[in-house]
Amino acid sequence: MIDVLRASTTIIAALAHGAARVRPVPTVDLARALAACGGPGSGMLLGGERGGLRIDGFDLGNSPLDYTPARVGGRSIVITTTNGTAALHACTAAAEVLIGAIVNRSAVAARARSLALYRSTPDIHLVCAGTDGAVTEEDLLAAGAILDAAAQHPDGRTDILDASARAALENFRETSAASVGDLPRGIAAALTLSRGGSNLIALGMEADLRAASEIDTLAIVPRLNGSTGWLSTDGPNPA
Repeated sequence: MIDVLRASTTIIAALAHGAARVRPVPTVDLARALAACGGPGSGMLLGGERGGLRIDGFDLGNSPLDYTPARVGGRSIVITTTNGTAALHACTAAAEVLIGAIVNRSAVAARARSLALYRSTPDIHLVCAGTDGAVTEEDLLAAGAILDAAAQHPDGRTDILDASARAALENFRETSAASVGDLPRGIAAALTLSRGGSNLIALGMEADLRAASEIDTLAIVPRLNGSTGWLSTDGPNPA
């Protein structure tokens, strides 16, 4: 699942910075109920946003920059966002669910490939969260970044991609070619023109956009436990 601005990037940052686990939920009420079940001494944190802004009474918003080691290290986090956690909830019937973004594009591409081989399936779906049910440019760009990383594998193939995946890959490669040696800056410029990027700029959150534009800075891949609903990192890829 991809929601580069910002749920995917934020969940990846939380786990990379030492959070024990992250529970994505679709509604504010469910997030509060789960946190309450943990009890006052549980150390559980509430994170999330509505309309791009931190939810009243929550510990954290949806900025990856908020999820620092000092803030989230060793903690369990329940998170709800406008689009990303709803999209993730819709994916729960899949055999495997991973979280991808630009910051972990090579790691998630490798992880998806190894899990597909392990499960003997040719099908890998890149689910873009979009905004209010509509596909957005920022998530297509992130999908293209992941596909570009996958194509760099010795066995990587682009001829098996469907039309939407090929379009996403071509879009990312055009952005890369136009970046003149500074790919994160080129990605940030492209994200600025997207719907999600425009929303962040209007809210004064350009720093989040820049953080989401960093490429391959984090090597962890959040993986959903279908039985518990929690996301965590779970060691090396299967053979």
